[in-house]
Amino acid sequence: MRVVFVHGACVRDGEWWWHRTAELLRRHGVASVSPELPSCVGAAGLAEDVAAVRQVLRDSDEPAIVVAHSYGGVVTAEAAAGAGAVRHLLLISSFLPEVGQTLSDFGDGAPAPFLDADPGTGTFGVRPELLADTFLHDCDADVRAEAPAHLARQSLRVTGQPVGAAAWHDIPSTYLVCAQDRGTPARRQREFARRAGRVVELDAGHHPFLSRPADIRDLLLSV
Repeated sequence: MRVVFVHGACVRDGEWWWHRTAELLRRHGVASVSPELPSCVGAAGLAEDVAAVRQVLRDSDEPAIVVAHSYGGVVTAEAAAGAGAVRHLLLISSFLPEVGQTLSDFGDGAPAPFLDADPGTGTFGVRPELLADTFLHDCDADVRAEAPAHLARQSLRVTGQPVGAAAWHDIPSTYLVCAQDRGTPARRQREFARRAGRVVELDAGHHPFLSRPADIRDLLLSV
């Protein structure tokens, strides 16, 4: 079994965001990979993100668990569809779209206060001054210090492009609600989680794989 981690929006260096959980899994003999999403490093859109994850899933026929975080759930919904090696989806504080839905469908009609959108450059990103209090408030000082270097401005194209498949219809899934998340409120997560096969709650913020990696390891080893 291997784990494929799919990171969220507005970040780069996927391996860094998952490294604490990945190391704990490695000690249990479980390999993992963290593909980069092209929309976070250029003008690519959802299709390119889907293709990047799908390629990783096709690289091996070893049974896989796909772990999707936040925007990563939008990518995974399409990328994991029809991927025979995928045995389970773990969705962490994740959007869980139906076919035809877009990332913007999950908003409330106004830009989130912690995001900065720039139509001139066609990008959006997390406001660095709000990163720690919004997304990393339960992480240790080392993570809060290192995280800003791993932010990215992402292509706005991904916000309006519809998903072409919904893998969670056919693949067993677990949704992890992060009860202390200040970015995606728990009440919204619970709405998304209704589409998953199983729901688990953890008293953690938006990045439990950094703040509580042992809990994520144990959850993965149990599915």
